[in-house]
Order: sequence, then structure tokens, then C-alpha cells
Amino acid sequence: MDTLECTPAYGQDYTTVKSVRDAWNAGKDFVIATFGPDMGRYINKQDADRTGASVMLRYARLTKVVYIK
Repeated sequence: MDTLECTPAYGQDYTTVKSVRDAWNAGKDFVIATFGPDMGRYINKQDADRTGASVMLRYARLTKVVYIK
């Protein structure tokens, strides 16, 4: 599977790399923003681990990115 670009779900925003990584590792939901059939679906760490997906998480009002394998 390719790398999925994801944004925080439910209006959340994270301001630091640590806060977005902590949210991801805690299993918080993110929304898939990569164009395709999964766009708009929710994903969390457990889902990504199960499918083998890498994710690119946007944070700081979607202006910064952190990659998670």
C-alpha cells in the first residue's frame, strides 16, 4: 500500500510533532485526504498497522507534515 496523507479528525489540530505522534500512537482517528476510493474515511494506527500503510500526518493547521511508517 502507498503512503496515505491524513488530517486530524473531528476538528482536532495538533501544534507539535510530539502531540501529533502521541495522538497517532494513542489510536486517535485521522481522515484520509489522499485522493482515491478511501478519501474521507477514518483511519487510526491499528487500521494502518493491519493494512501495512505508511501515513503522512498533517498538523499545525495542515501546514506541517510528519511521516509515520
